[in-house]
Amino acid sequence: MTRRELLAVLGTAAAGTLQAAPPTAPVALARCRSYDEDLVSTMGTMFDQLGGLERLVKGKTVTIKLNLTGSPGLRFQGRPLGVTHYTHPKTAGAMTHLLGRAGAKRIRFVESAWASSGPLEEYLLESGWNVRTLKSAAQNVVFENTNALGSARKYARFKVPGGGLIFPSYDLNMAYEETDVMVSMAKLKNHETCGVTLAMKNMFGITPASIYGDDAGKDEPNEKPGNGRVSVCHEGKRQPATAAAGELDVKSSRVPGHRMPRIVAELNAARPIDIAFIDGIETVSGGEGPWIRGLKVVNPGLLILGTNAVTTDTVGTAAMGYDPRSPKGTGPFKNCDNMLLLAEGLGLGTADLKQIEIRGLKLSEATYQFG
Repeated sequence: MTRRELLAVLGTAAAGTLQAAPPTAPVALARCRSYDEDLVSTMGTMFDQLGGLERLVKGKTVTIKLNLTGSPGLRFQGRPLGVTHYTHPKTAGAMTHLLGRAGAKRIRFVESAWASSGPLEEYLLESGWNVRTLKSAAQNVVFENTNALGSARKYARFKVPGGGLIFPSYDLNMAYEETDVMVSMAKLKNHETCGVTLAMKNMFGITPASIYGDDAGKDEPNEKPGNGRVSVCHEGKRQPATAAAGELDVKSSRVPGHRMPRIVAELNAARPIDIAFIDGIETVSGGEGPWIRGLKVVNPGLLILGTNAVTTDTVGTAAMGYDPRSPKGTGPFKNCDNMLLLAEGLGLGTADLKQIEIRGLKLSEATYQFG
């Protein structure tokens, strides 16, 4: 941990938000080998194992962050997107039904759609989703493409508790502020830059390309972005379009393996996850999408659910056959720092399996070797 990161953690402790031990929460594991199984029943049982869904969402606005990484036209081996690297529409439908049944007031699907500022519904249609079916799964289901300003008049500023590691704050679509419960629906996958991409890494997609994109304006957002966020976030070659969201130290490391795990950790501190869901029924290993060489289709037949993103991702990492506490240069974190440990250092949760209660399927029965 660098001196700046240590000061950030100490600042959080001084504010009284860092506990003596990182917070923990139980994580549910379930066997599910096909998207044709009764997902509502399986996922409902998992929520019951965690204390029930109604207590979390009744009468509240729930925002679901999907994982739709990369263009919908880019498919791996011609397979449907949901069985490789995208959120599967059937898990999204099951989640929607359960939320509606538990009394959610409004359910909003969000994603910063790749190279697009158009309606999220159109992006989902291009991805092979039946939007009408999804909307009928519960009452008051809405959609928001958070890659730009969208239907809002301004962006919401989220400060990183303790001051941050790379950025002190993030300017995001208002959908992330106008919500009571934040859900991350992720896939069980490796990631070229961050080692693994689970519930926490999925939140990187909340950053709007209008501000953090490669073609964002110099001093103001580009409300019709057409590129990703490599120059700003991964490599630090330029600053975000809004000056107030600029970096803490422009002389810090520009290496993606240093920057991205820290950005993921602090984003989760600024906009915490309330429900973390990881789909490992069918997925890919070796990377996050078809653009990665050596990608393979795998079938772990697994679902993971929790109410703390760090503990949930820790169990997910272990279920992939890795040590969640692996230091840089080992395990899945061969070329990057361990974002689980960085998040733990920010007081977001524990990455220690010994401190996490696993309910449902045993971890030994769930483990599928990705490495």
